[in-house]
Amino acid sequence: MNTGSDERVGTAEKALGSRAPAFVRASRPLHLGWQVGVFVVGLAVVVTGVILLPLPGPGWLVIFGGMAIWATEFVWAQLVLRWTKRKVTEAAQRALDPKVRRRNIALTTVVLVIVAALAAFYLWTFGLVVPWKINQ
Repeated sequence: MNTGSDERVGTAEKALGSRAPAFVRASRPLHLGWQVGVFVVGLAVVVTGVILLPLPGPGWLVIFGGMAIWATEFVWAQLVLRWTKRKVTEAAQRALDPKVRRRNIALTTVVLVIVAALAAFYLWTFGLVVPWKINQ
């Protein structure tokens, strides 16, 4: 029977620290090389995500993937991911609040009505011709 902290794995958060295999952690030079490798791979993924931010693609998802790679080895990245996960969970709970959902639906409806009215006014005034097109 296991009486250690393994019984609480489902309810408690995982301990902070390196997720490197035991034989890697046992050797200081090997562990340092492991950390450098994890940092370089994580950095490449994060930089790729930053490049993808203005482009069509999953920029933020890739950045968080790089942070997850770093979190396998570095405590600071684990803490950042825990904070991010907590904030995303709080935002999701706020978004699911019925009052907030009704407000968001009402605001979206108002904005769509205004955009439709502006589009109708434009079409009524100018027709399907764009105003910047030179008539020849």
